[in-house]
Amino acid sequence: MKKKMKRARDRLAAPQAHERVLILDFGSQYTQLIARRVRECGAYSEIVPHTISPADLAANRPAAIILSGGPASVTETGSPTCEPGLLRLGIPVLGICYGLQLMAKLLGGRVLAAERREYGHAVLQVLKRQDLFVGLGPRLQVWMSHGDQVAEVPEGFEIIARTPTAPVAAMANARKRLYGLQFHPEVVHTPKGLKILRNFLFRAAKCRGGWTAQSFVATAVEQVRQTVGDGRVLCATSGGVDSSVLAALLHRAIGERLECVFINNGLLRKNEAANVRRKFRDHLGIHVHCLDASRQFLKRLRNVAGPERKRRIIGNVFIRVFEREARRLGSPAFLAQGTLYPDVIESRSARGGPSATIKTHHNVGGLPTNLRFKLIEPFRYLFKDEVRRVGARGADRRAGQSAETQDPARGRRHFPRGTAPRGGIQEDLAGAGGAPAGQGGGRHGRRADLRERHRAARRHEPGRHDRRLGQAAAHGAGADRDADHQRSQGCEPRRVRHEFQAAQHD
Repeated sequence: MKKKMKRARDRLAAPQAHERVLILDFGSQYTQLIARRVRECGAYSEIVPHTISPADLAANRPAAIILSGGPASVTETGSPTCEPGLLRLGIPVLGICYGLQLMAKLLGGRVLAAERREYGHAVLQVLKRQDLFVGLGPRLQVWMSHGDQVAEVPEGFEIIARTPTAPVAAMANARKRLYGLQFHPEVVHTPKGLKILRNFLFRAAKCRGGWTAQSFVATAVEQVRQTVGDGRVLCATSGGVDSSVLAALLHRAIGERLECVFINNGLLRKNEAANVRRKFRDHLGIHVHCLDASRQFLKRLRNVAGPERKRRIIGNVFIRVFEREARRLGSPAFLAQGTLYPDVIESRSARGGPSATIKTHHNVGGLPTNLRFKLIEPFRYLFKDEVRRVGARGADRRAGQSAETQDPARGRRHFPRGTAPRGGIQEDLAGAGGAPAGQGGGRHGRRADLRERHRAARRHEPGRHDRRLGQAAAHGAGADRDADHQRSQGCEPRRVRHEFQAAQHD
């Protein structure tokens, strides 16, 4: 049963892309951001563990490979590494920060601790305006964050850029299509970083591109139809962005064979259940079965303090409630969830890399092993802003209208800073409408008990933060800012990470 469940899920997990860029994760806090930037360039990307073997990597037939940054030092014993054979497959490779240093070390170069740690803005002097720097000026502003540096490049490489404190700020072996950057092109503090990534993808790696929201919708709809056949799908909906767009996409694919279920877990905004029903009826034309299971959830969560344990309890209870509702609806064979790529990455279920588990998401790590459904997760490899674009540009048939007019849920955010009730209840749980208290609440969530958080959530009026949105989801409001505040591990030690996050807030 478990193997069947995984096969059904994987068929809908990775989109059928003509080409893909694989990002080897060495623990950087920007690994997710690299993946997002590559997709912004129009190339599909995935994050894989740095321990992947050359044979497995080659089997994926990637168009290019990117080695991420990481908090470790390549000069330390036991630091994360990869098989040297990955660099001899003939596939274009770009190493970023730690990735550059690791590439230099594996190919015979020399890496030493820098005499002066470089952190913050730096002025890059471009020595060769070819390959990565085509169309760019001789001097660029970049963002540095490293304690080691390449002292001697490997044989066949040449130095193509430097800074006053980093003699090897960029290196290249154009014949073998191997490149390295000491700075971070993926962050907004490197203004021309996206252009550098595009040069690598489309000039050096010869990618064709074509990864768009529209292409994803067409592929996902067809995949759903092939997988479901004549069957029916039970869709866990919360009224939030992910599950609302998911419901619209599934309704487009299979029509009335979709059964949407909304569960009141007792941790919702005031009047949330009624609002969700109204939005689905008026904006999407989809009927929703609303269940009140608040007593069951709150009973299981009573006296539970640990956030990780709460998330697992929430996931388990959700599935049991869905199974009971499925029997009432005639036992649909499939369960659809709005699982996102960050859910998978942060739960560390598909990584195996050096990054620590950020938090176990209830729809990933909280699922029981004896699940009676075949999972459908079309958004399992999408980021949040991509889901918003999917909803605005093709998940339903009213793509000519603004996202707010079509479906207000697509323009919604989590509780913004400063307005959240104690416990930081989240809205975008597949099948919930709210997360267990403590799932995003910071110091307030750690201090308050479950009952107090529940009362605070009940008092919270959605208008307090909905009025602050101001833009339709179609425009991806705040996407760049959100992208730069990833919840992964840092590329430098904790102190430096905090300083960098503070700089981004500023």
